Amino acid sequence: MAVAFLLYVIAEIAAIWAVGSAVGVLGTLGLLLAGAFFGSWLARREGGKAMRAFMSAARSGRPADKELTDGMLVALGGVLILIPGFVSDIVGLLLMLPSSRAVARRRWLKRAVRFANRRRGPAMVVDSEVVAPEEPRRQQSTVIEGRIIEG
Repeated sequence: MAVAFLLYVIAEIAAIWAVGSAVGVLGTLGLLLAGAFFGSWLARREGGKAMRAFMSAARSGRPADKELTDGMLVALGGVLILIPGFVSDIVGLLLMLPSSRAVARRRWLKRAVRFANRRRGPAMVVDSEVVAPEEPRRQQSTVIEGRIIEG
């Protein structure tokens, strides 16, 4: 995890350096500020769409996993856009766009199923819901005259 963070920081510095060499210091600062303003506007717009879609799904009584995951990815994209740097802006922008967000959503849900399988044993997906097999009941101990009887 620390290596991934270090690689991210190096990529951000390299991107800022490259843009700074091409357009200068003021141009780089202007692009970073414009990215933050555009990203916050886009996050607000896409977040509102995700919230309306979630409310619609909740009112109709259907599972809202897609809408909930979209809202989470839009929020993550908004945070990434507000972090100064061009690499985080690009990743945040990709999470804001509906087509690339759909790819991220599918990968996220597959990962959630894999995580559920690893934590609780085999599971299956029914109507986009992770259904895990019932856990075996724990046997209760009974105390009789100071002895513990398992069973």
